[in-house]
Amino acid sequence: MLSFLRNLNLYALGSPMNKFLIAGLFFCGEIKAQEKLYPNTFPLGQVTLLEGPFSRARDLNVHVLLAYDVDRLLAPYLKEAGLKPKKTSYKNWEGLDGHIAGHYLTALALNYASTRDPECKRRMDYMVAELKACQQHVSAVQPDWAKGYVGGVPGSSQIWSGLKRGDFKAYRNAWVPWYNVHKMFAGLRDAWAYGGNQDAKEVFLKFCDWAIDLTSGLSEGQMQAMLDTEHGGMNEELADAYEITGDQKYLIAAKRFSHQQLLKPMSEQVDNLDNKHANTQVPKVVGFQRIAELSHDVEYEKSGSFFWETVTNHRTLAFGGNSRREFFPTAAAGSDFINDVEGPESCNTYNMLKLTQGLFRAEPLAKYADFYEKALYNHILSTQHPEHGGYVYFTPARPRHYRVYSAPNEAMWCCVGSGMENHGKYNEFIYTHRKDSLYLNLFIASELNWKDKRIKLKQETAFPDQEKTKLSIIEGAAKFTLMLRYPSWMKEGAMQILVNGKTIKYKKGPSSYVAIERNWKKGDVIKVTLPMQTTIERMPNVSEYVAIMHGPILLAAKTKTEALAGLIADDSRWGHIAAGQKLPLDKAPIIIEENFRTISKKIKAVKDHPMTFSFANEKIINPERLVLEPFYRIHDSRYMMYWMTLTPVQYVTYLDSVAGKEREKLALEKRTVDFVAPGEQQPEIDHAMQIENSRTGSSANEFWREAFDGGYFSYQLSTRDLDSLSLHIRYQSTGMAGRQFEIYIDDQKFKAVDHTAGFKKSGFYNEAYPIPAAMLKGKQQVRVKFLALPGKTTDPVYHVRLVSRK
Repeated sequence: MLSFLRNLNLYALGSPMNKFLIAGLFFCGEIKAQEKLYPNTFPLGQVTLLEGPFSRARDLNVHVLLAYDVDRLLAPYLKEAGLKPKKTSYKNWEGLDGHIAGHYLTALALNYASTRDPECKRRMDYMVAELKACQQHVSAVQPDWAKGYVGGVPGSSQIWSGLKRGDFKAYRNAWVPWYNVHKMFAGLRDAWAYGGNQDAKEVFLKFCDWAIDLTSGLSEGQMQAMLDTEHGGMNEELADAYEITGDQKYLIAAKRFSHQQLLKPMSEQVDNLDNKHANTQVPKVVGFQRIAELSHDVEYEKSGSFFWETVTNHRTLAFGGNSRREFFPTAAAGSDFINDVEGPESCNTYNMLKLTQGLFRAEPLAKYADFYEKALYNHILSTQHPEHGGYVYFTPARPRHYRVYSAPNEAMWCCVGSGMENHGKYNEFIYTHRKDSLYLNLFIASELNWKDKRIKLKQETAFPDQEKTKLSIIEGAAKFTLMLRYPSWMKEGAMQILVNGKTIKYKKGPSSYVAIERNWKKGDVIKVTLPMQTTIERMPNVSEYVAIMHGPILLAAKTKTEALAGLIADDSRWGHIAAGQKLPLDKAPIIIEENFRTISKKIKAVKDHPMTFSFANEKIINPERLVLEPFYRIHDSRYMMYWMTLTPVQYVTYLDSVAGKEREKLALEKRTVDFVAPGEQQPEIDHAMQIENSRTGSSANEFWREAFDGGYFSYQLSTRDLDSLSLHIRYQSTGMAGRQFEIYIDDQKFKAVDHTAGFKKSGFYNEAYPIPAAMLKGKQQVRVKFLALPGKTTDPVYHVRLVSRK
C-alpha cells in the first residue's frame, strides 16, 4: 500500500476505549431505520462479505476514506454558516465546494454499518455535530432565508435569498446549487438510516423544511424553470422525508421538485434523451421511482420504468455505463463512443444502480438483477485502483486508450464522491427479502444473518473464476422460499441445482428466479452450477464494433503501458480526463470475420488461468499480444474493450475511407492547445464561461451556442505560454446567408466576422484566425468572447480551439 495509507491523519476525539464502547452500545439494538426506508433490504450489518474482490475493494476504500481530512471537507459549511472553519477548504472545482462532504458522510455511514469500524462511526458523528451547529447558527443569524439550511454552496446567502424572492440571477450564475446541497441531504439521511445517528435525522428534516419554505412562494412555472438547472435527486430526498414522517407536505414538495420536461415524455413512453446531460436525468428518475413506490402514482411509475428500459436496452455499453462527454448521444452520434475519450461517467452507473434497486423493490424481476450484476462487476468494481484506491471519472471505450485515477486530498470530482460510496455498498444487494421469500441476487462470497428468521446462511463462491456457488445453512431453522436467480447469460436448462445432493427440477428459463420452498435447517446445502458462455455484444448504433462477454463479464485486453499522461490526477481542472495521446483507430487490432457470430467460437480459455482467454484461428489486422481477461482487472494500461469487426470486403473500403480522415483529425488534435465545445455543460464550466443574452441548441448531433441582441458568450482558454496561435472556430453552413458579429480577446477587438454572403454548400466547416503575437505575449490564458451586435445574432458556434501554428 502507498505511503498515504500508512500515514493516515486520524483524529483523536476521545480515547480508543470510548470509541469501542460507543460502537458496542450502538449495535446492542438492531438498526431499524434502513428497513423503514427500504423494507426489502437486510441491514448492512447482517450481510458480511467474505474474502474476495469485493471485500478487498471495500477494505481498501475504508483506508482511502480515512486519508481525507474531515475538517477540510466541513470548511465550506462553516464558512457559509458564518462560523470560522477549523482548516482551509480543499481546492475544488470552482463553485462546487461542499458536494464531496455529503458523499463522504454517506460513505462513513455505509462502512460503519457494514464493518463496525469505530473510526468511521467517530467521524460520522463528528460531522453531524458540526453540521448541526452550522444549521443552528445560520438559522439564527439569517432567519429570513436560512432557517434549517446546512449547505456549503459558495455565495449561499445571495443565491438562496434571491431564489426565495423569485430572482434567479445569482442562482443561474452559480454552479448547480441544488445538485450541491442534494449530496448533504443524502448524507444526513444515510447517517441516520445506516449509521443510526438521531441528530442526523433531525437536521435532515429541518433541511427538508428549509427547501419547502424557500420554494413555497414560487409558481409552478418558476419551479420548472428552476429545475432546468441540474438539481440532483432532490425529489427523492423529499420523498424519503415523507416515508420517515408520514407528513404529506414532503410528498407534495417531492412532486414540485420533479421536472415535467422529463417526467411527462417518459410516462408516455417517449424517448427525449438525445443530447441531454445524462447524470442530470438519472437522479431525477430515481426520484420519480421513489415517489411512485411511496404514492403509487401511475405517471411516476411509468416514467421510472420506461427510462430504465430505454437507457439499459438502447443507450448502455457492454460494461454497464452510458453517455459520452456526459451526454446521451443520438443514434447517429454513437460513433462518439469510439472517437472520444470522455466515455461513460461513473456517477451515471452509480445512479442507475440506485434506480435499479428501487424498481426491484417495487417488482423483483430478474432483469433488474441481471443489469445490476453486469454494471457492478464491469463498471463499478473497475473504477477503483486495486493498489492505491483512486477513483475513475470517465471510462473510455475508444480502442487503445486508458483511464486516470484520483488521489486522496487532491481531486474532488463528482465521481470521487460517488466512488466513496460505491465500494461500501457491495453487500447491499446480494440478498433481499419479500414476505417469506429470500432472493439470492448476486453470486458473491458472503454470510447472511437473517435475524427475523433466526437463521444464518453462508455463500461460498469464487465466481466468476469458478462457475458455481454453494449455500449452506449454518445456524437455525425456518420455513421460507429461496428464490435463486437464473441469470440471463446462461443457456436454457443450463443451471443445475442440488439440495442436499438431490437435483431440483424447474421450469423457468434464463432471466428469472427459481423458487425452492421448504423447511430449511442447519446443515442444508444448496449447490448451484452456473455454466458461462462466451458471447458477442454489438455497440449500440455502431454495429461494426463488438465487445466480448463471458457470462456477465466483459473481457478486454491490455495493449500498451506507455504514454499514460496524468495516470494519477492532480488538482488541475481537467485532471479527470485521460488527455494523453490518442492512438490511431486504423492501427488498432481489427478482427476480420465473414460472420461476426462465429467470433465467440474462436476464443479459447487459457489453461490453469481462470477467466483468461486468447484468440484462436482468428484473423486480426494490426495484431498485438492479446490476452483477454475481465475488464475490472485491467489498470495502468491502455486497453481494448471494443473491437472493430469487418468482413474482408468491408476492411478494404474502411482503409480507403477512414485512414486519411483519422490522420487529419489526430494531427489537428495534436496541434490543439485548448478546446471547448460550446453548448456542453462540463466543457463550458471548465472554461469559466460568461454569458448574457445567449442560448444553446444542437444540430446534426453537435451542440452550439449563440448570442443575440448585443449579448455575448466567452471562455477562458489556456495558451500554454505560446504566442504563435490561431483561433479555430467550427461553424455550420445552411446554404443561407450568415450573420455579422465580433470576436474579442481579453476585451480587445480581434475579428469582425461577416458571413452575410452565405455559402453554396451546406455542412460543417472550420475557419482559422491567426492571433497576433502581441495579444498573446506573456499570457498563460486568454478570454475569447463572441459579441452579437445590437438587434443581431451571432452564428451558432460549435467548436472553439486554440491551435499552434508551429
